[in-house]
Amino acid sequence: MARIGLVAHDDRKDELCRWAETHKAQLALHELWGTGTTGARVTAETGLAVTLLKSGPLGGDQQLGAMICEGRLDVLVFFIDPLSAQPHDVDVKALTRLATLYDIMLANNKSTADAVLAAI
Repeated sequence: MARIGLVAHDDRKDELCRWAETHKAQLALHELWGTGTTGARVTAETGLAVTLLKSGPLGGDQQLGAMICEGRLDVLVFFIDPLSAQPHDVDVKALTRLATLYDIMLANNKSTADAVLAAI
């Protein structure tokens, strides 16, 4: 069982929820953590159990980052919107930096998330 963090920018939340619905059976085998809004949407739209953290801009990104540092997260699925400026861009960069530094699987889009899920 892998510990998977789920987060998506506002313009990518629908896509993440569709991805989670498509992979619902496989995701149900893992421990899921999500930033507040993203995690709540995934639960509401798929029925999957997601442990909710704070909303990303309110500290959820940092909570996921702490989990990475503490070795409590194996995979980060973070659907990023590359075309919109994010007011909490510093948090986003810190989270992706930590995923890279601590060498956990990181998926920023559907294709990579498919490959990561197939590998765990």
